[in-house]
Amino acid sequence: MRYFLDPFGCVKNQVDAENMMHRLEKAGWENTSAEEADLIIINSCGFIESAKKESIDAVLEWRGIYPEKKILLAGCLAQRYAKELADSLPEADGFFGLENIERITQAAAETLNISASESANAVSFQAGERPLLSLPGSAYVKISEGCSNCCSFCAIPLIRGKLVSREIPDIVDECRTLVKRGITELCIIGQDTGAFGTDVSAASKLPELLEAISTIEGRFWVRLLYIHPDHFPPRILDLMEKDTRFLPYFDIPFQHASPKILLAMNRRSNAQQYLELLKTIRGRLPNAVIRSTFLLGFPGETEDDFSQLLDFQEKASLDWLGCFTYSREEGTPSYSMKEQVPKKTAVMRRKIIEKRQIPITEKNMERFTGQILEILIEEQIDSVTGEEKFLLGRLYCQAPEIEGSAVIVGAQTAGINPRLGNLTQCKVIARRGFDLEVRLL
Repeated sequence: MRYFLDPFGCVKNQVDAENMMHRLEKAGWENTSAEEADLIIINSCGFIESAKKESIDAVLEWRGIYPEKKILLAGCLAQRYAKELADSLPEADGFFGLENIERITQAAAETLNISASESANAVSFQAGERPLLSLPGSAYVKISEGCSNCCSFCAIPLIRGKLVSREIPDIVDECRTLVKRGITELCIIGQDTGAFGTDVSAASKLPELLEAISTIEGRFWVRLLYIHPDHFPPRILDLMEKDTRFLPYFDIPFQHASPKILLAMNRRSNAQQYLELLKTIRGRLPNAVIRSTFLLGFPGETEDDFSQLLDFQEKASLDWLGCFTYSREEGTPSYSMKEQVPKKTAVMRRKIIEKRQIPITEKNMERFTGQILEILIEEQIDSVTGEEKFLLGRLYCQAPEIEGSAVIVGAQTAGINPRLGNLTQCKVIARRGFDLEVRLL
């Protein structure tokens, strides 16, 4: 049988999609185009309203294009709203949540009304062997499932449950397998990687995990994503000083700076503590690059609260910043909070933050000009004018898909033809907006 998988949502969803593909293909299914597929699987996102709509629209669009094909709605949206969608979305022939991804082959067979092999769900499965949906050279390694932080605006615990950490040897085996496959960037992910292991221990086991990963031989990067600022384990700085394969890149979602709003979000720290954290990181690792996210329009956010966030933005001088407007999600504590902020106000505040961030990011990226760094080469772009082709890659200061790129110039003229997915040295020669222009050495 043949299937086509249409992925939506975050990179944690992407790993779920890759694992589904691996299990299907181990059971004899063939991955193909939507046109040739017997089954279309939509791996949905259910995090915020816009993401839900995007996934539902995908079901309707595929149904319109292929009225006779079977469609299986999988992922977060199916996990949270399976019963409601079964009644209101007849365009989907089946629903498959997140609780037992190993049963994807059975769910696929049931959607097509065919019998599944008794052993289909028990096929040999090695996480590091799964198909990868990332660009060449990069892979995401999910170290935990769910989240126990219970931020008042977040529906993740409702969808994926409380934190469940994987075993360290299992994660290291996956990383080692990926490196043997030629992967040069391991992106460590979880809803909160700083909380790794706290479901079974009083303290974070993230430093212990990184120490175990450091025993893997080879030339590769390790990039940490999503460290909740209230759970930042300082010991990871020791490892980064000792092993430069652990990139001095930090993704720390501060969300806000107003004490009132942070408390309402069920966050325990404050802006001053966050600034002290940034000072510590930069003091220990002068080349540190820090990304964060701000949430605008949270219930009760006043102009004074917003002013405090603007002040924090300037003092923090973040390298990268993502801004989002509040989405009112049923079942979360903030859903019933009073003083809901008008959407128009939230959007206006988001635009102000984004505009103010542009010169901050540009100035911070300027500091890389003249430096010799490693680059992960990802794409070759053909020129529409017939001129020299150019290559795109990323430096350690640029996470996959969400930040600027490194534009490689002059490689073809110099007779350099690097392999996609490889790490090589380059010199940064200029900044172009948020992107950096480099020459290979």
